[in-house]
Amino acid sequence: MKVLVGWDNAKEAETIDLLLNVGDIEARVTTEADQFVQAASSGCWDAIVMALNFPSVSESFAMFETIRARQADTPILGACHQGQVVHLARFMSHGLHNFVTRDPDGQFILLLPSVIEMAHTAVQAQRTHQLTDRLREEIESVRQLQESVIPHDIPMPPGYKIAARYEPAEIRVFGDQPVVLAGGDYYDIFSLDNQNVIIVVGDAAGHGIKACMSIMTMRTLIRMIRDHSYVDTAHFMAEVNRRMVDYAIVSQDGGFITLLYCALDTAAHTLQWTSAGHPMPLLQDLVTGEIMALGGYDKAGMPLGIDSEATYHSVTSCIPPNSRLLLYSDGLADAFPACGEHRRQFGEAGIRGTLRSTAGLAVDQALDRLFADSNAFTRGAGRHDDASVVLIDQNGARVQKHAVARRQRAT
Repeated sequence: MKVLVGWDNAKEAETIDLLLNVGDIEARVTTEADQFVQAASSGCWDAIVMALNFPSVSESFAMFETIRARQADTPILGACHQGQVVHLARFMSHGLHNFVTRDPDGQFILLLPSVIEMAHTAVQAQRTHQLTDRLREEIESVRQLQESVIPHDIPMPPGYKIAARYEPAEIRVFGDQPVVLAGGDYYDIFSLDNQNVIIVVGDAAGHGIKACMSIMTMRTLIRMIRDHSYVDTAHFMAEVNRRMVDYAIVSQDGGFITLLYCALDTAAHTLQWTSAGHPMPLLQDLVTGEIMALGGYDKAGMPLGIDSEATYHSVTSCIPPNSRLLLYSDGLADAFPACGEHRRQFGEAGIRGTLRSTAGLAVDQALDRLFADSNAFTRGAGRHDDASVVLIDQNGARVQKHAVARRQRAT
């Protein structure tokens, strides 16, 4: 730590020089006003100490103002004699960081190292706090940019109801104050024509700005090439992967993206889909309550951005009447309770339980419950991963009527 001292008493200045120049402190002590101002103008200091009578009582405040203007971010500490309250107050009201009172025996000098260290620590803490606030603002800006690309106008083909939501990770690190994180999840839903709807759910590895920018890059790429003619979803996924490998923002530092790319044929009631390391779609029979994964993990290809030559599988599944289809990122399942109980998680079992208990609810209400149950499982700790979920009803309008009738028969 570098300290500059301007002093009005040569004997005391000598003692101060000996006391401060030990350990990690490098102090320059001067009794010459011109040297003091020059050193403050040309050097970088962690703290500045000056006698409030230096070079004289009448000239000291002007000296202080000059130094403060040239070292605006450096704490300035003062030393004044007893009884100089009015003189001291003028300095304090104009930005003096702290002060010590000079006693006749000079014992106050022993306090200087502690006072300087405290001032330095306080300023460093303030700077850290300011930097943290600025970084939080930057992350919030990135998060808002990410959320701005989440679609709000979801196509509703005849015979289907679709609900979708993105929710960022929210953790509690200071008491009960939540911290919302920027993440790398997203979903997209758009119509190719009157019959085919594309549904995409993606998840970039990690959190923060890199993950967010990775997913934004992939979304832009998919939107650019979505109208190109590809035989099936596997061919499309292979092309996206080949191009993503070339983007350093995705592949650097071991980054990658998992993706579920689906083409829903609303006339044939089929879903053609391809997974790049992403969780399998879940299909629920709303009459029997049976829930099944549409494919095993042998159908999940390599995540995007790792190997440009990776191959992918295309799977076509029938979507029967009175059924519900769930597409989700692993943030929904990766919810852990508080108190470090990381051996337990909400998991696919929790998802299946919520789907069964909400079979009679409207699709948007069922989606609300999925997020609510996942969050509740953390016992207030908050999910540490963001989540994207798309829930699709086949014959959605008639499902509710059927469920009500079934409940009436049961009673």
